[in-house]
Amino acid sequence: MDKYSYLSNADSSTVEELYNQYLQDANSVEDGWRRFFEGFEFARSNFEESGAVLHNMHKEFKVINLINGYRSRGHLFTKTNPVRERRTYKPTLEIEEFGLEKSDLNSVFQAGAEIGIGPKPLNEIIQHLEDTYCQSIGIEYQYIRHPNRVEWIRNNVELHNRPQLDKNRKTHILHKLNQATVFEQFLQKKFVGQKRFSLEGGEALIPALDALIEKGATLGVKEFVMGMAHRGRLNVLANIFNKTYDAIFSEFEGKEYEDSLFDGDVKYHLGYSCEIESGEGNLLQLTLAPNPSHLEAVDPVVEGISRSKIDHELNGDFSKLVPILIHGDAAVAGQGVVYEVVQMAQLEGYKTGGTIHVVINNQVGFTTNYKDSRSSTYCTDVAKTTLCPVLHVNGDDIEAVVQAMDIALAYRQEFSRDVFIDLLCYRKYGHNEGDEPKFTQPQLYKAIAKHPSPREIYLKQLIYQKVVGANEGIALEKAFDDMLQDRLADSKQIEKAYVTHFMEKKWAHLRRATDADFETPSKTSYNLKALKELAIKLNTLPEGRKYFRKIVKLLKDRISMLESDKLDWAMGELLAYATLLEEGHPIRISGQDVERGTFSHRHAVIKTEDTEEEIIPLNLLSNKQAKLDIYNSPLSEYGVLGFDYGYAFNTPDGLIIWEAQFGDFNNGAQIIFDQFLSAAEDKWGTMNGLVILLPHGYEGMGSEHSSGRLERFLTLCAENNMQIANCTTPANFFHLLRRQLKREFRKPLVVFTPKKLLRYPRAVSKIDELANGSFQEVIDDTSVKAKNVDTVVLCSGKLYYDIVEERERFGNGEDDSNIAVVRVEQLYPLPKYQLDAIVEKYGSECKFIWAQEEPENMGAWSFMLRRYRTVHLDCVSRSESGSPASGSPKVHQIRHQAILDQLMSNLKEPLASIKK
Repeated sequence: MDKYSYLSNADSSTVEELYNQYLQDANSVEDGWRRFFEGFEFARSNFEESGAVLHNMHKEFKVINLINGYRSRGHLFTKTNPVRERRTYKPTLEIEEFGLEKSDLNSVFQAGAEIGIGPKPLNEIIQHLEDTYCQSIGIEYQYIRHPNRVEWIRNNVELHNRPQLDKNRKTHILHKLNQATVFEQFLQKKFVGQKRFSLEGGEALIPALDALIEKGATLGVKEFVMGMAHRGRLNVLANIFNKTYDAIFSEFEGKEYEDSLFDGDVKYHLGYSCEIESGEGNLLQLTLAPNPSHLEAVDPVVEGISRSKIDHELNGDFSKLVPILIHGDAAVAGQGVVYEVVQMAQLEGYKTGGTIHVVINNQVGFTTNYKDSRSSTYCTDVAKTTLCPVLHVNGDDIEAVVQAMDIALAYRQEFSRDVFIDLLCYRKYGHNEGDEPKFTQPQLYKAIAKHPSPREIYLKQLIYQKVVGANEGIALEKAFDDMLQDRLADSKQIEKAYVTHFMEKKWAHLRRATDADFETPSKTSYNLKALKELAIKLNTLPEGRKYFRKIVKLLKDRISMLESDKLDWAMGELLAYATLLEEGHPIRISGQDVERGTFSHRHAVIKTEDTEEEIIPLNLLSNKQAKLDIYNSPLSEYGVLGFDYGYAFNTPDGLIIWEAQFGDFNNGAQIIFDQFLSAAEDKWGTMNGLVILLPHGYEGMGSEHSSGRLERFLTLCAENNMQIANCTTPANFFHLLRRQLKREFRKPLVVFTPKKLLRYPRAVSKIDELANGSFQEVIDDTSVKAKNVDTVVLCSGKLYYDIVEERERFGNGEDDSNIAVVRVEQLYPLPKYQLDAIVEKYGSECKFIWAQEEPENMGAWSFMLRRYRTVHLDCVSRSESGSPASGSPKVHQIRHQAILDQLMSNLKEPLASIKK
């Protein structure tokens, strides 16, 4: 029977006893006190002689309200800002706000049991609440809707609000803080004026990360994957990742690279991996992903790397790996990709078991004050969208910082959820060491100039506590400074710079590509009999289930394609996946609507009609096969593409695919294309084999659903950095996908995939073309005789079929046509030798035309004009335009026909003879 029933039926002599018992037994304020209060009026009406008890009950409830006030709003009244006074918030936590009086301060209240201290005077309850919620740590968690998580946090902050550290732990923290501080001071002295994006003012980050790693080792964590921007990165590399000091000092010298063609990147963007041993002797793997200057762009990449490691190396155990993302205060509030990543955190295809987010809160974004950087109270308020707890902590209170990290990691391990640490600190210099911050924050920097460093503050504290002697701090500083001086001397002996692949071991079995690699066909054939067997298997559903009749018919039709030997686009694509899976290559496909396919062609995931059970035929091929993971993504391009790019970083032997819903949506992820996909190998020496599928083609669907912006990708192409293709047959697409894993190197592949050709009767292939062929960069026109040709039209994609059909409208037969239509299936690296062979076959005296659907200022025309100069090229296309395509189907048809008419004007037979 519940306590409400006891209260309602008790006589007056037992009311107080039951009341006290209830308070001692209560576990949940939200549930228990509400139920108790429901019986309050009943009790008062029945037991008026217990007026004193009832008066106390009134007061008890007010104390409970006070406790809840501290729990929900205490973070607003903390001492977390080391250099500024906090803003004023109302209502305050004064007892009068809760109907209590000064005369109540010495009264004992049973409500003290709610915070683990038992019945106590009100002033002691308040002091406990102040110590818990209003000192150097402020915690936001009351919005969490899961009582067990709320209870866990309360138990870890109210019952253990400031654990005492032993002498060894304190001296170790001082050691890490000393490393952080002296390292920055040394760089400031030796490399005057050079950009390094100092950690000074936020040195607490180093003991914080160290504490996180050490705590992780005790909880069974085997690996940490980290992403961060430039602020403090060199310090993290040196004092957490153990990158050698001489290597870092050498990078300040700006030396040439060993590879003269390698561009490299600035020292505070580079990635690194290492293995370290924890204080208890546990080995841990640490990975720091390389990043561009685009703040927060690395976030989804880190999550993707982490998920791949969890999937393929840790047997799906999320507790063994922890992603860490280090943000800046302005960036975490201002960059939308943070929201995308946070929203992905619990999704089946993208979760990583919870991320530790650490915000280096300098309170300034370059020159912008925090009040101008956000509308929210805190820079971390994005955490509340997915009910993540936030710990705000004073960066000058190092032990509080360490406690916050311990709580955060323990919570993450317990609940597999993200946690945010708002590390409030300051930036000693301007945005970089050559910047003058007093132009824009004169008062703040006047205060910072007088403010002691975190090391000075902690050293003074430890001397006071007699943990270290007065001279030990000086000795620590000198010893470390002397060591750095020796490493500086060593760095002078390094002649040339070398950038190490941050995942070098993972990629050791692959090599960098050469120009010759792109001139040699890759072996992508597959046994014909085995191919036919796979085709049957991937279109056969398990029996005993009810399926939607249309999907049953679709799969039967696919099997019929084998009999007619006319495989459509979906069959070519799915057979590529099936063969790779059978060969042991894992495949991951993600993007919006990829399971079915935007245009309902793929149907890789089939749901039963009555239970919606998911059937993936590609995972039912054999016992030896690798696994296909395919996930419909959230409505995000930036975050999801970044995630899949990171996943591909750690999966060099898997086929990792991101598909856009429509090709033009890729520009929502432009930063990933510009800063990672196209440039990473040249900046960081990192290969990546991610495949991008961009539905593309002009079919009258308007400006937003016609062009995948081919021209933008071709502009990014240089030094064989990636591959751009636009296939016209299922067989060629089959070989293109297989080629991605059949080479000894990896390059990103961007494929402009069709819409019209998915079900186009002429866009079919024979199964023998899959079994015995290879990818064709250029497909010649076999329907014409070379001796008759005086005009060669080069084109790409589905326009080929439109041109050929228009040519067939003449009645003189294909063999006699003077126009050859040649398909350029791979645009980059440009297949120059194959194109030269076409020129040689037809003769350079022919007229050569580049035809495209896109306006003249878009598409591949500018690229072809610049890169292919063996012959003079003319262009036939839409006129220049600011918009890729018309919104009117009628206008689309008129413009499309104009392209065809202009091409057909080169026919020897006049246009007037075209059969209508």
